[in-house]
Amino acid sequence: EAKITGICAALSALALVFSITGLFSSFLPFDIAWLAVLLCGIPILVGAFCGLVFEHDIKADVLVSLVLIASVFIKEYFAAGEVALIMQIGSLLEDFTSARAKKGIEKLVKLSPQTACIFRDGVEKVVPAEEVRVGDQILVRAGETIPVDGLILSGETSIDQSVMTGESIPVDKKAGDKVSSGTVNQFGTFTMKATALCADSSLQ
Repeated sequence: EAKITGICAALSALALVFSITGLFSSFLPFDIAWLAVLLCGIPILVGAFCGLVFEHDIKADVLVSLVLIASVFIKEYFAAGEVALIMQIGSLLEDFTSARAKKGIEKLVKLSPQTACIFRDGVEKVVPAEEVRVGDQILVRAGETIPVDGLILSGETSIDQSVMTGESIPVDKKAGDKVSSGTVNQFGTFTMKATALCADSSLQ
């Protein structure tokens, strides 16, 4: 759908350029700006109609549709095509931004650790990250993602915090330092104490 909208917008832009420069005006019995009105304007009119009839909602498409109809009525075809093109470009930018946001959210979801290695009742065991309780001691090995926010009890390492802070260089950590969920242990193995539940951690 985005590709079709992009093609329509590109063709409409060309039509408006031809219209304002007068190219092909001697060969065509109508203003070529009509192409922009049809390609970019019809989806807006359809969206406005569907919004009013089926959703009982007055959206921006309704107001733009009134502008398009008024412009065509007074024979300002270039203005009508220009408004329609601008709205379609805005729609493309909105779709692009939404797609990037969706990818970012999906990436964060993938970063969420699923399990944690904890010491409970003197026994080391792997549990779902959601079952980690505040105060639990967690063992984090090299290459693992930290499951919850916590405080390092023993060990030294470097943590990749780029997902949380944007820092490209790993940050050295030692006993007493805070660590955040979603960050990655780069080198050493360390033991930490959970200071927040999984649902309340920084990544969430």
